[in-house]
Amino acid sequence: MEELVKFLFEVGHLKNVQRSGWWLIGNRNPESVAEHSFRCAVVGYFLAKAENLDTSRVILMCLFHDLHESRTNDLHKIAQRYHNLKDGENKASQDQIMSLNNSERDEIGCVLKEFSDQETKESVVAKDADIIECVLQAREYQVQQGLKDAEDWLKNAQGLLKSKSAKKLLTLIEGSDPNEWWKKLKE
Repeated sequence: MEELVKFLFEVGHLKNVQRSGWWLIGNRNPESVAEHSFRCAVVGYFLAKAENLDTSRVILMCLFHDLHESRTNDLHKIAQRYHNLKDGENKASQDQIMSLNNSERDEIGCVLKEFSDQETKESVVAKDADIIECVLQAREYQVQQGLKDAEDWLKNAQGLLKSKSAKKLLTLIEGSDPNEWWKKLKE
């Protein structure tokens, strides 16, 4: 249990790691990796339901897909050009889970490998959830903070999404007002 406590504190560090890609468009205080992972898991749940897939597996991939960033930090796409990112991510993740009990280590290791390999429908939907979460965030930054260059995330997502449900969500998000949910509550 002592190793689990250390692991949980490390997971908590993800609340301190900011998503660095948003700095490129002038956002000085973007969301944390933990915030991203939480909404990614929620999106993953709904996409898995819509695609008739194993929701638990998709949620696990979404929860753990950026675990390594507590050690490697979040590197935006320009920084990624100069690093062997996949090897570093894999090594950090394997080191992180090494001290866990066999069953937890094996399960987390399997879902991380599955997510990385992108060979199952669940892994594809988990990746789509990751992208959709970024799209939601981009739309929020676009509307709420006036960051016009967030449009790039919306445009780039069009060529990256694979599932029908994610593509449909993208279309809906592009024309949505992120504030609409609470404005209706004022009436």
